[in-house]
Amino acid sequence: MELQQAIKTRRSIRQYSAEEITQEQLQTIINAGMLAPSAGNQQPWHYIVVKDRAKLDRIPEFHPYCKMITNAPVAIVVCGDPEGKKWADFWVQDCSAAVQNILLAATDLGIGSVWTGVYPEERRMIGCRALFEIPSQVIPFAIIPLGFPKQVEAFVEKERFNPQLVHQERYGAHG
Repeated sequence: MELQQAIKTRRSIRQYSAEEITQEQLQTIINAGMLAPSAGNQQPWHYIVVKDRAKLDRIPEFHPYCKMITNAPVAIVVCGDPEGKKWADFWVQDCSAAVQNILLAATDLGIGSVWTGVYPEERRMIGCRALFEIPSQVIPFAIIPLGFPKQVEAFVEKERFNPQLVHQERYGAHG
């Protein structure tokens, strides 16, 4: 799949089939996250790959918008570790870029995904820390359920470009 096609067709997928994701596919997806840009190239991210059904099923206990994970075969928990980094305050942007790369790589492989935010919601962060034994200096940022879509629906591409959101040289000046 070409990059523009992945960007245009990526959608949040919440229903997954029983088809397993291979280790090679997971490696490709995680590698895409690691190739994301980061401030000062400090790469503050850590990835926790979760396949344990009992752990996946516990996530909705602390994350109300992650119920779809109970039918996902795997999830990636994206964390940021800003400790000791020169550009520590940019960890959110860095991890966001990594998540987007992960979503696009999954789309490219025909794998469905959805970005469920953890940070800055305290209850979600506490739940993640406890379930995945995350050290205190590492911040749980997002949980990405992954799985092959349960049903492939005809995709209707919507035009999302809005020229009113593009400003020329200053805010409010439209071309």
